[in-house]
Amino acid sequence: MTPPKFDLDKIKFATDAPTFQKAVALYEGGKVMQFKEGIRVYSAVVIGTKPYRVSVEARRYDYGHCECYLGQNDTLCKHVVAVAIYAVKGGEPLSDDDKRQVSQVTYSGRLGELNKEELSAVKKMITGSMKYIKPYNGPSRIWFSYQRSLSEGCNRLSKIVSGLPVSEQTAKLLVDMLLRLDNKLCRSGVDDSDGTVGGFMGKVVHVLQEYAKLDHSCTKAFNELREKETCFGWEEPLLELIPKTWSAAAHSR
Repeated sequence: MTPPKFDLDKIKFATDAPTFQKAVALYEGGKVMQFKEGIRVYSAVVIGTKPYRVSVEARRYDYGHCECYLGQNDTLCKHVVAVAIYAVKGGEPLSDDDKRQVSQVTYSGRLGELNKEELSAVKKMITGSMKYIKPYNGPSRIWFSYQRSLSEGCNRLSKIVSGLPVSEQTAKLLVDMLLRLDNKLCRSGVDDSDGTVGGFMGKVVHVLQEYAKLDHSCTKAFNELREKETCFGWEEPLLELIPKTWSAAAHSR
């Protein structure tokens, strides 16, 4: 079988948790049947409340067709996602890691720094993830696809943040990331009316507050936020954590 242009990570990062979990249940329950590969498209019958004929484009898992109510209303459904999973896995079992989504920002709680190669790799991953958080300038019919792109970018960043050790170095990395996101919201035309990006930024701020509890030197990275004009004041809880002695030293330089 010709592999699709998407992989399982793409599906996991870009699909909301309830839809992905239901799709996994369909896949693992053997509900994806009569799977066929066509010309740049995959098709199958998925057994739901009744059999649904489903197709998925090989280049994009979220471009497809399903006979269910959601599919008829151009909404990504569990049946399409289940067929996309089958296109990637070919009917093979899913591992626990395959089924694990990362949509929440967590705090590693371990001290440490990244070496030069690791730091470079993380910066590249952050930049790659940022590409999904882009301006909205299309017709209303692509709104839901656009929202999935924002969610995918934030989910990819969540995985990166959650795996970082705690140090002044990584605190600075996260502060720089927040400033880049703020610039996208304030000046680059990102439509975050549903709060996806802002909500993610708030969670990262909470992680940085935890950083400061574990290693007080992390607050040195917060000095970069002084006199910055941000979209919604997310930096204020971090500025409050800067010791006055460090703040004075920063101003004297």
